Amino acid sequence: MNSGQPGDPSAEKDPSDWVTGGEPATGAQKSYLHTLANQAGEEVPDDISKADASIKIDELQNETGRGK
Repeated sequence: MNSGQPGDPSAEKDPSDWVTGGEPATGAQKSYLHTLANQAGEEVPDDISKADASIKIDELQNETGRGK
C-alpha cells in the first residue's frame, strides 16, 4: 500500500516515467545539484532536465554521503 510518506518505495516513481521529466530542472534542483557537484568536483549542465537532475542528485548524494 502506498502510504504517501517520503521514503516509501511504493510512492516513488522512476524519473524516466515522470510526465514532466523532460522539463527544465527546478531552481531548487539546480541549486542543490550544483552544491553536490561542487563538493564532488564535478560539473553539471545548466540545461539539465528535471528527471536527469533527480538521477544526478541521487548519484552525487551517494558519492558525497550527503542527503538521504
